[in-house]
Amino acid sequence: MPEYEQTILDVVKNAIRDGQDLVRSEIALAKSELRGELKRMTAGAGALAAAAVMAVVAVVFLFATIAWAIGYVAGWPLWAGLGIVTLLAVVIAVALAAVGRARLAAERHLPLTVDTMKENAKWIRTRTS
Repeated sequence: MPEYEQTILDVVKNAIRDGQDLVRSEIALAKSELRGELKRMTAGAGALAAAAVMAVVAVVFLFATIAWAIGYVAGWPLWAGLGIVTLLAVVIAVALAAVGRARLAAERHLPLTVDTMKENAKWIRTRTS
């Protein structure tokens, strides 16, 4: 039985096909990771938006309620109640903003794509040297 020997043309064709497959798989991996990044960033942005809305709502309702209650019950001036309410609203807004920021900065970007690109580059270097 005669052995099959690859010609240079066959080797080049196989190398081009392998390169195309590699690029396609890297693009598919990047797309997949970008979808995950988008979901994570959407959740973080949602938390930041909730922090902003909560801060506004808290300031409006708590200013009115507590300022009136302090003035009515304790006989304190209205500005003292407004100061207390402002401090409380700021604490809530800072806590929600910290949660949103932590979600946005939680992980490194495209970790699988970067790792596989490094592995592919290393593999190509070993094959060509």
